[in-house]
Amino acid sequence: MAAIEQEKTEAVRGRIYLSPEPIEIGELDSSTDTLSKQFMLRVRELGDRVAMRKKRFGIWQEYTWRESYEHVKHFSLGLLSLGLQRGEKITLIGENDPEFYWAELAIWSAGGVATSMFTDANILELGYVFDNSDSVYMVAHDQEQVDKALQIKAVSPQLRKIIYWDDRGLWNYDEPALISFEDIEALGREYERQHPDIFETMIAAGSREDLAILSYTSGTTSLPKGAMISHGNLLYGNKYATVVAPVFADDNYVSFSPLAWITEQSLGVTGHVAHGVTVNFPESQATVQTDIREIAPSTLLFPSRIWENLASTMQMRVNDSSWLNRKLYQLFLPIAYRAADYEDDRKSIPLHLAALNLLGEVAVFQPLRDKVGMTRMRHAFTSGATLSPDQLRFFRAVGIDLKNLYGSTECQCHTIHYDGNIKLTTVGTPAPGVEVQIRPDGEMWIRSRAVFTGYYGDEEKTHKALDENGWFHTGDAGYADKDGHIIYLDRVSDMLTLANGESFSPQYIESRLKFSPYIQDVMAVGGEETHYVTAIVNIDFENMARWAEKSRISFTTFVDLSQKPETYALIKKDVERVNALLPLPARICKFVILHKAFDADEAELTRTRKLRRKALGDKYSQMLDAMYNNQDQVIVKAEVKYRDGRTGIVETAVRVCEM
Repeated sequence: MAAIEQEKTEAVRGRIYLSPEPIEIGELDSSTDTLSKQFMLRVRELGDRVAMRKKRFGIWQEYTWRESYEHVKHFSLGLLSLGLQRGEKITLIGENDPEFYWAELAIWSAGGVATSMFTDANILELGYVFDNSDSVYMVAHDQEQVDKALQIKAVSPQLRKIIYWDDRGLWNYDEPALISFEDIEALGREYERQHPDIFETMIAAGSREDLAILSYTSGTTSLPKGAMISHGNLLYGNKYATVVAPVFADDNYVSFSPLAWITEQSLGVTGHVAHGVTVNFPESQATVQTDIREIAPSTLLFPSRIWENLASTMQMRVNDSSWLNRKLYQLFLPIAYRAADYEDDRKSIPLHLAALNLLGEVAVFQPLRDKVGMTRMRHAFTSGATLSPDQLRFFRAVGIDLKNLYGSTECQCHTIHYDGNIKLTTVGTPAPGVEVQIRPDGEMWIRSRAVFTGYYGDEEKTHKALDENGWFHTGDAGYADKDGHIIYLDRVSDMLTLANGESFSPQYIESRLKFSPYIQDVMAVGGEETHYVTAIVNIDFENMARWAEKSRISFTTFVDLSQKPETYALIKKDVERVNALLPLPARICKFVILHKAFDADEAELTRTRKLRRKALGDKYSQMLDAMYNNQDQVIVKAEVKYRDGRTGIVETAVRVCEM
């Protein structure tokens, strides 16, 4: 701990950290300085090569670059025929599909600005973003999203048209504002006959300073803010990441992460048009794992939540396999960990260890990677909330070269892990072209050409976040070690200090606990009025139920399973494991297992699955009081859903477990 404190002391003197490698990031050429211009260049270069695949009814359907061009051109001209003006905003909501990419490219080609929303956004969230962004059109995927859009139309007269691309369930809708994707394209073909060269002229008129997207922050502490991201911002942000982890036109990328997430826009959409990467769209959320296995992508970007789930899935697959497979896994995993540690320490692996690791690769890890579609993986990224070192070490041991990419809505890529220069406890070093400054109070500031231009319609918050020298004030706490690796701690506002003056990072504790396949979510709690740390734990119901069945523990509902003594005993072992890694003041002294999962629809999580700490603290204050007032349980009311669809309310006693 003393060494860490010394590193922090050295890092908080306003030092600026740069890329460890002298990689030059050149200026954007005016002929390719927008996403639309990049798209046109790829169409000319790649023409009849496959640009996209979409799995429909179990069959992969392919679209060439030339076919994509026709869809983008006609949809763009169709919007123009409806009266879309340069700079006007369009809100999009739907699953990752070719139509989503085409719509965005069409909007940019016409000089418009795209705003993407999470598909599970409720009507209030969608209405807020639509109104706050001053959108005038909405592109909606299917009946579910159209129904939300029609409710917004009733109170927002500026909504001119609702454009949908999946017509299932919409055949009997009689609403003048509704129009299909195909009908917009038909309008575009007619408009092209009257204005034959206007599409290329519109694209040529664009510049890097033009706004491309309004990307809304997750809103953990306040209402979401619309970060104004230009074409130049997106292209530079993509350059900073891909110069370290190069991608090529024959690479396969699976677009699964929500397009409302800035990282998917930066590495997914921008990577597609800037490098010609083939984008593959799964058939549905339920088939993602199967579809990824069929594609075996070379590049994959998942938020940390998905990697956590994937680690749990891999571990449970092993637990459910034959006795021999379990024993082989238990034998070779420690060997793989040792080999990965040698690599990360930049040391040569001893010959005997390398031979044993190769045997484990053939017998265990290659088949395991095949099960999750990662046999050809070259670049695997995790971003969003911090992934624990335990998770990173696990993936690297099983042969998935997973790297941290630390960024934000406002400026995409800040730091990244470089090949051969990886420390699992850090988020890497500054990407080429990025400067990271550690302020005296521990806040990290970022400066690069990917930094946003401000918050839409909010000059006051823009001035607070972006200074006259181009530094973005992230609001994140962190420090750098002696090698210039950045250690991310938490949001400055979320760093907690106990009554005894000791400080701790809740997110660090939470990420460590979520390495357990039996824990889905956790919130660590403490403050200036408390003397110790407590936690509210969510179990992973699917994995826990499988464990309970194998252990012959009977249960009826989530509520029942969560409060079983055996469940508490299992989770207590995980808490003990994490406590052993923590300094004494930061160790969890008491915890409860919640009778339900945290839910974004109940404002407990953001749409990016980040904790809304204040809302959770208020909602579960009764449980927190019980843990800090030496009570051994608290009575709560919970809604339960039975298999026949009925719902009911039950009272249950949530136990307080003391470590």
